[in-house]
Amino acid sequence: MGQSRADSKRPTGLSRARRSGISGAAALIGVAALVVSAVPADAKAGGPVPPPSPGELIPGQKTATPALVEGLREQAPAARNAAGAARAYLAAKQDRYRIADPGRDLEPLGTVTADGQETVRLRQRYHGIPVLGGQYVVRMEKQDGGRVVTGTSGKYFTGLRTGTTAEVDDALAVERAVDAVLARLGAEKFTAYGEDDEGKKDATPLTGTSHGLVVLPTGTGVLARHVTVRGADPARGEPVLREVYVDAQAGYPVLQYSGIRTFDAPGTTAEGSAASHPAQEPTEPAPGETGSGVKLDGKPVELQVTHDDTRAAYVLRDHSRIHNDTADVLATWDARGKWASDVVGNWPADLQEFASPTPAFGAEATEAGAVDAHWAAGQVYDYYKNKHGRDSLDGRGMSINSLVGTTDYGQPYVNAFWDGQKMVYGNGDAEYRPLAAGLDVVGHEMTHGVVDHSADLVYAGQSGAMNEAIADYFGNAIETDVHGIAMADPDSGLLGEALCRTRTPRECAVRDLNDGRTTAKSFLGVGFGTDNGGVHLNSTIFSGALWDIREDVGPTLADKIVYKALTEYLTPLDGFTQGRDAVIAAARALGTGGKDLTAVQRAFNAHGIVPNWELALGVDSDLLIERVNTYDSQLGAGGDWWTAATSNEEGSEAYSVWAGRTDGTGQLKLMSPNDGRYHVNPATDGKTVVWQAHGTSGVDILARPLAGGPVKTLWHGRSVGGALDVDGDVVAFAYNNHGGRAGVAYLSLKDPANVVTIGGGTYHRATFPSLSHGKVVYQDRQRVSAVYETTTRVVDVATGEDKVIQRAAPGASLGPTAVTGDHVYWLLDEIDQNGTTALRRAGLDGSGITDLSPETGPESLNVFDLTASEGAVTVDARTPDPAFRNESLAKLWQFSAEGKGDGVRKSRVSCNRGEQLSAAAASGTQVVWLDATTGISNVVTRTRPSGTCG
Repeated sequence: MGQSRADSKRPTGLSRARRSGISGAAALIGVAALVVSAVPADAKAGGPVPPPSPGELIPGQKTATPALVEGLREQAPAARNAAGAARAYLAAKQDRYRIADPGRDLEPLGTVTADGQETVRLRQRYHGIPVLGGQYVVRMEKQDGGRVVTGTSGKYFTGLRTGTTAEVDDALAVERAVDAVLARLGAEKFTAYGEDDEGKKDATPLTGTSHGLVVLPTGTGVLARHVTVRGADPARGEPVLREVYVDAQAGYPVLQYSGIRTFDAPGTTAEGSAASHPAQEPTEPAPGETGSGVKLDGKPVELQVTHDDTRAAYVLRDHSRIHNDTADVLATWDARGKWASDVVGNWPADLQEFASPTPAFGAEATEAGAVDAHWAAGQVYDYYKNKHGRDSLDGRGMSINSLVGTTDYGQPYVNAFWDGQKMVYGNGDAEYRPLAAGLDVVGHEMTHGVVDHSADLVYAGQSGAMNEAIADYFGNAIETDVHGIAMADPDSGLLGEALCRTRTPRECAVRDLNDGRTTAKSFLGVGFGTDNGGVHLNSTIFSGALWDIREDVGPTLADKIVYKALTEYLTPLDGFTQGRDAVIAAARALGTGGKDLTAVQRAFNAHGIVPNWELALGVDSDLLIERVNTYDSQLGAGGDWWTAATSNEEGSEAYSVWAGRTDGTGQLKLMSPNDGRYHVNPATDGKTVVWQAHGTSGVDILARPLAGGPVKTLWHGRSVGGALDVDGDVVAFAYNNHGGRAGVAYLSLKDPANVVTIGGGTYHRATFPSLSHGKVVYQDRQRVSAVYETTTRVVDVATGEDKVIQRAAPGASLGPTAVTGDHVYWLLDEIDQNGTTALRRAGLDGSGITDLSPETGPESLNVFDLTASEGAVTVDARTPDPAFRNESLAKLWQFSAEGKGDGVRKSRVSCNRGEQLSAAAASGTQVVWLDATTGISNVVTRTRPSGTCG
């Protein structure tokens, strides 16, 4: 795998031409979650879309197979079923579709039949291994005893060449995946997770389940093991579900994103899970009855209930809607007293349906949100059944289960989510009612289930934002229809407006589909660590266009168009532009023309979803290297040099380390060997580059002079943290012993065998090292006389003297450090869960301790990373803000090295939109960082701070 990179050449500095490869902060960005539009080269941005000519197609992105073909009337070969006809048709049209063996490489996923039309979904397999997001759709009509193909769409990746023999087994993949999730969860909480201080396993461990091999379709493909990690965040107790993809050759996690689909109400976030159905044997349906209850808004409603003889009570179990042989029902369950993490990937054995002694459910059911959840679930079922002929979320009559009353470790839980099998609603708080109080919330979560069983849009990046957008659209559509809200009502686009106890609807709403956002001005590029790559941040760009269509062409036609696009056109990795293409094609297929078709096109134009819209996003920084195809790797800088890890153009090969000059001149230098390992987290002092090399046997710390010479192995171990630094002859780094026991080590480049270690034990941990001028600063936690003491410390490498800079207050969390020839800097969190942290500075002797950025006050920030030079200290921070918006994303702030309190100068490094991460200080006040403004990760710089940003 790595050897193929030998012929790869990274272009030089700022003068090179812009490349066409697709890449981003994580591998999935490279496969189209944040894909640039696949449109004809001569298409005009925002221009009218003409009707298709017979066989008109839109070419695919990085594939010879077209993304969309419209206007067909071609006979399908005779076959026993629709899937067979679809595959035989693609085989017969190999010159167009370039799928060599559809019978072997396309696995039937299901066929939707309605009004004489058949939509066949086929999943791509590469040498028998499923391809992430590889899905192709064939649409047909029955005619004269045969079938006529009317169109196709999707993604079939024709450029895959990767090997299919794994070097990493399931056990190692699970171990690496769990480690990666723990590292991600702990990174911003200043926590090193592992076994607890008594050597026992954590009370809330994460577990991993391997789903076997999968091919990530970046470039020529990456063979990976797909692992689902679930459980609870060890620090916060929030439910966790992460989909992790571990390179099957080297064991490096190349992709990670959350699998939960949340409504994202203020107050709490969650990771989520795919849970199993309750363990119930099919039984003969009990006769249903009509009961009643009062919703949280005070309105009485009818409820479909059942008398459960075993409990001698009526339960919220609806037999009236779903009719099949397996006795599937619509049921609402009492999850009061359950933590949200209790139900992640799990159905607690003692969970029971909400019950009442009479068919009239009283105040207890109302206050828990059970009445709202049960009534609303019925309304959503009826909408999909009556408007679109869909029987339940999967279209085949599956049970619909709602859990109400969950908490966040006994505290208020202000959120709701779909976990792959059921809806889970939080209990609310003093201001927010239980989340089931919003019909649009219930519609939103249940629509996630519909998406899962149709287009299955991957919940990350643009595809995830469309997943959210479609859930918002149908959730709000159902609410406006049921409550008779006119589309012209200025509040018709509000979501979650009914959740508050005291605020007005507009003050309470979580999102507004009429917020007027357009991509060119409002798109927020972020990595997958933030909002799953912007699934909520950017959703109203797409949902706003859909809502405009509903306002312009009317609810009935708009809903049919969007539903048809979802169920018959979209595929898992589609982005905004493919979404536009799908909706317009669906409108045409429904016979929409004239002013209505123009209105559909106009809605997307108005929201900036036009060909090549990403190119309109401007920046104020200087590009050093674009489209960095790496995951979870930091930048390094020192003197006049920077260093970064990146993959090949397509992101399909193991990562290598490169170095370049901070002024953008000269050739980039390849520092790492092409050996198939993942070379990440580089650091440099302007003379030497050091980095980590991850392989199946563990991790090596490697070094190489910038002037050239052999690569030197300095250390080998099981696991390392992200912190790594070099200064002159000294290298310092973080490592982990078995069980996640964190330690700090430093060594000499000349004599690496003589390594000094600190911590790494059950009762002594050390974290977050930094290095400069022969001094190593780190955070230390150890048990002293049965009491744990947490301190910031500095060790003199030459003498071995280890000095305490400051002892932390009990309960405080200590974060990353930085050190210069004059000062020690570190981050700390003394007030748990207040959403802010402090940047503290002291002299090397511990004198002059001051907070450059305090934890409390109007100017406080949520600082989570830092870097320092002799001229300034730069932090990565978010502003305290309950809403997702540009101003609340990670930005770089710089503080002058001198001064106290108000005398310290503070300024923004860059005014770029989107997320700014992994700052590395060069000489003076210059900083290099990873910038995601345009939805991909670029290494950029500014020679001086921008000052204030309006």
